[in-house]
Amino acid sequence: MNAAPSEQVVSLDAVQGLRAAIADLFQVFDTTLDMPDPGYVRFRGRFLQDPSACFDDLRARFEAYGFTPTTKMQDDRVALIGIPAVFRPTASNHLINLVLFIATILSTLYVGAGYDAQEGGFSLLSGWPFALSIMLILGAHEMGHYIAARYHKVPVTLPYFIPLPISILGTMGAVIRIKGPVSNKRALLDVGAAGPWAGLIFAIPLLFYGLATSTVGPLPVGEYIVEGNSLLYSLMKVIVFGRFLPSGGLDVHLNQVAWAGWAGLLVTSINLIPIGQLDGGHVAYVLFGEKAKLLYWPIMITMAALMLITRTPTWIILMVLLFFFGRTYAEPLDQVTELNPKRKVIAALTLLLFVLLFIPVPLSIVTP
Repeated sequence: MNAAPSEQVVSLDAVQGLRAAIADLFQVFDTTLDMPDPGYVRFRGRFLQDPSACFDDLRARFEAYGFTPTTKMQDDRVALIGIPAVFRPTASNHLINLVLFIATILSTLYVGAGYDAQEGGFSLLSGWPFALSIMLILGAHEMGHYIAARYHKVPVTLPYFIPLPISILGTMGAVIRIKGPVSNKRALLDVGAAGPWAGLIFAIPLLFYGLATSTVGPLPVGEYIVEGNSLLYSLMKVIVFGRFLPSGGLDVHLNQVAWAGWAGLLVTSINLIPIGQLDGGHVAYVLFGEKAKLLYWPIMITMAALMLITRTPTWIILMVLLFFFGRTYAEPLDQVTELNPKRKVIAALTLLLFVLLFIPVPLSIVTP
């Protein structure tokens, strides 16, 4: 995203022209130049129309003068601030998306084929149940973000899949890059929550099918890896097998589809951590505003405690990533428009989903 600085000199004539251009949308009570920073202009007053309905029009009028508008409440008045820049998204190179997509298919095929290799022989194509399942889950997750962003006219890239054949999943997931600011909290919630819910549309049925077609048998002899349990995953095993596993020396031996379904729940739970640029961070910000930033250190301390108690390296990796990327939030331009009742319910359910999916110990190694 390029923020192209305006060539328009901030002058009284320019400000008067802008003020006249928005007169039917916003009633100005006072005007201040170079507020809150040099080159900015601040109008304080009130909207004459619903800001959620007229903000796109308002933004177009600001951009005509080389500004981008943002709103917030100040002293019981709406502060309409003109940022002296116009955000113009840069063009994307779709060839990168395609190459990464193909590479991730190959890396997930490689990991899935490892199941059959343990029984003798290695065929890359034998990993197709895992590869197809995990790519469906991750693809649906990212396309949920993408479609919601396009619906709200937010410039966004196609998904970038991240291959990682040396991991047990064959991938580090996928990401899309938002190339411009989101208009308001409603749009930010839609973009943030659409991904997790879209991914679960595939993850939950695939996991049910995978569990139903997996075998239950004695715990392995020797060193082996055990997947962690969340509230939802535990409930699904009870529904399929009539009891919680592992128990009584027995456990379910996940097949490729079940493993992909479990991985889909894990990836979704990580994305729903209510911090920074993660999906959960978007949801927390639209619900709690600036107070959401107070969650940063409690979450980091909780991860450190989990790392010390469980000795799980997953939390170390996440702490490092969130130290660099978890302290900034996607703040919408329009801070005045609040969530409507339906979206408040969606936001609350999305945070509840994090509780149901959270896995304190994602993976553990059991030794004799």
